Amino acid sequence: MTVILDNRNGPEPDVSVVRADAVTGLDQTKFQAEDVLLAVEVVSPDSESRDRTTKPQKYAAAGIPNYWRVEQNGTTGGPVIHVYELDPLTKSYVHMGMHRDRIKVDKPYPIDIDLTTIGRR
Repeated sequence: MTVILDNRNGPEPDVSVVRADAVTGLDQTKFQAEDVLLAVEVVSPDSESRDRTTKPQKYAAAGIPNYWRVEQNGTTGGPVIHVYELDPLTKSYVHMGMHRDRIKVDKPYPIDIDLTTIGRR
């Protein structure tokens, strides 16, 4: 889904959490930035620079309150989630934590996920 940040920027986060009242139907293809509570980017070799610098700067400037960057742990191969929250005064993200085995956060709502089971069969 495209997130409209302004009239020149419409990135497509890998995962978005939006306000329920922003969902208009099955044919919807975009959301406004003010409706997005969390934008998640999963880093791959060809998106690394955009996911680490460009996109978070644009998401923060647009006022998206939460940003997560998901990377692969070089040692175990499991996910590492970097959690950021928007500082409304500076319109930039503050790193709130790095999660390897479990992500348990209260924003944008209570989330508790065991990351050790992801990707394992």
